[in-house]
Amino acid sequence: MALNFLKRRSILKKLNYLEATPIRQCEYETAENGAVTLVIPKFRNEKFNNFMLGPRKRFFRIALDELGSHVWLQIDGHTKVAGICSKVYEICGDKIMPVEQRVTKFLTMLYEARYITFAEIENEIAKS
Repeated sequence: MALNFLKRRSILKKLNYLEATPIRQCEYETAENGAVTLVIPKFRNEKFNNFMLGPRKRFFRIALDELGSHVWLQIDGHTKVAGICSKVYEICGDKIMPVEQRVTKFLTMLYEARYITFAEIENEIAKS
């Protein structure tokens, strides 16, 4: 059973964002230079995908910049946002300052697009 938007939002409001644990919800590809490209299916239903698209491309490809790629690669389903911030700061240094604001804003954008979710929300779904 999926939680509606308001229930997911109330869970996140109670949670310290830096203590949240992001989980990837889509596939990705990594280039030789470390750049990440998200691979998003155009339709979630595979039968509908076959019917509507036929032999055409079935995926959107979203290229992430250097900082977004570093953040994406740190998301493993176990590391909290604070840990991701510190690892990305070690990699990128001062060019990502203020690190917490930029990483949390990026993760919020990914969450709103449903490219990631948070373990705390998944645990709440499992309880209900």
